[in-house]
Amino acid sequence: MSTSLPRMSSSPPSSPSYTPLESPTPSLASLPVRQVPGSYGLPLIGPLWDRLDYFWFSGPESFLRKRMDKYKSSVFRTNIPPSFPFFIKTNPKMIAVLDVKAFKSLFDMEVVEKRDVLIGDYMPSTSFTGNMRVGVYLDPSEPKHSQACIISSSIYVKEFCTDILKRGSKQWVPELLTNLDTMWNTIEKEVTEKGSSSIFIPLLKAMFRFLTKAIVGADPLPSLGENAFVSFVLWIALQLLPTQSINILQPLEEIFLHSFSYPSFLVQPGYQKLYNFIKTQGQDVVQRGVSEFGLSEDEAIHNLLFVLGFNAFGGFSVFLPFLLGNLGNDQTGLQARLREEVRSKIDPTQPISFDSVSQLDLVQSFVYESLRFQPPVPAQFARARKDFVLYSHDAGFPIKKGELLFGYQPLAMRDAKVFDEPERFVADRFTEGKGGRGLLEYLYWSNGPQTGSPSSANKQCVAKDHVVFTACVIVADLFRRYDSFGGTVGSITAVEKAK
Repeated sequence: MSTSLPRMSSSPPSSPSYTPLESPTPSLASLPVRQVPGSYGLPLIGPLWDRLDYFWFSGPESFLRKRMDKYKSSVFRTNIPPSFPFFIKTNPKMIAVLDVKAFKSLFDMEVVEKRDVLIGDYMPSTSFTGNMRVGVYLDPSEPKHSQACIISSSIYVKEFCTDILKRGSKQWVPELLTNLDTMWNTIEKEVTEKGSSSIFIPLLKAMFRFLTKAIVGADPLPSLGENAFVSFVLWIALQLLPTQSINILQPLEEIFLHSFSYPSFLVQPGYQKLYNFIKTQGQDVVQRGVSEFGLSEDEAIHNLLFVLGFNAFGGFSVFLPFLLGNLGNDQTGLQARLREEVRSKIDPTQPISFDSVSQLDLVQSFVYESLRFQPPVPAQFARARKDFVLYSHDAGFPIKKGELLFGYQPLAMRDAKVFDEPERFVADRFTEGKGGRGLLEYLYWSNGPQTGSPSSANKQCVAKDHVVFTACVIVADLFRRYDSFGGTVGSITAVEKAK
């Protein structure tokens, strides 16, 4: 297998079937500048009411759509939880940014900063991460953001992550395919015996073992057991609970999940086991962080744990059930089209690789469209570094230094001024044949455009191409294995083996 990712096509073809957004420079003068509409309501009452509406009465998407309609604007002021009563130090007052053009401001490091705003003004206790601010909470302007890897005599935490991915690339696809074998064998057996199989446990087990071996370079199964992934699930959940809508057992959810933050000691034993595992079994990568990249051993391990658990395992755990469930429930003939492309373009005598899936135009487009429809991280935040004017399609809005911007991707990625039929899942939307590759400029799931390049100067996900190619490998492997399958998000109900 190739040891580096093939270059993905991202430039628009000569005759695109989409209409690119106009360059902002010549159009700014023609746009009116007006105050940001919206209201935060009365003290205490406003934030509490918005919290209940956001989590309970409406849900996040409906909550935001109603305000877009009310203010006739995709940029407006509103409260975003967590908030009153026990989040005293958390300010819920934000400016929602819900169209493609305005959303781009969240990535402009000249006008915004990303210090401690991963999930808004609320930041989980650093006791979850060894009493330190790991790289994801650092702004690019902070020296520690780039610390972790020696490049041209400069010590850089983000290049450390890039280096980890590069060094693990040889094992990435082989480890993925090995664990997919185990996952599908388990699912097949349960479907045969019970008529259906939950995908969550087999998927989480496979992703945890695959990612640990690819990133850390060690197999967690012998020392941690097959259920070690549960420690990551609980560790992630306790940090995110105050910001997530489950909407199953209201009002108990509001009382027990959204009213206060949970202490880290509840998950500390499991986290400590993962820490000890990396310290002893992942010595090569840890020592590289220490000797080559200028990190302490603690810094290397805690940053590795966050990348492995929160970014990689957490992201795939959210995204892949939707991708597989949406495909399993498809009634448009998409499975047959994907199967035909996979079997006609990948040599059946050769193992699947990143190089081979880079030739699958429809498979890539399907993955991109899945990321547009269900981004692994729906909300993105940024704080104004200075006073500036934020431009949407229709107007400019003055933003004051220190104000917090809240971008909600499931709405921004359905901007009708950019995407045709934005509310419909169109599997071939991003294919080269339809001229859709140019739309990748407006696909922001990775904390930046898909056409962008992650660097120490921005906060774009260093694994953005790994995520896309990994999903493509999963789809390609699926249609080498099966002629068809049925299911929903979270469940597989039928599999028909390849003839």
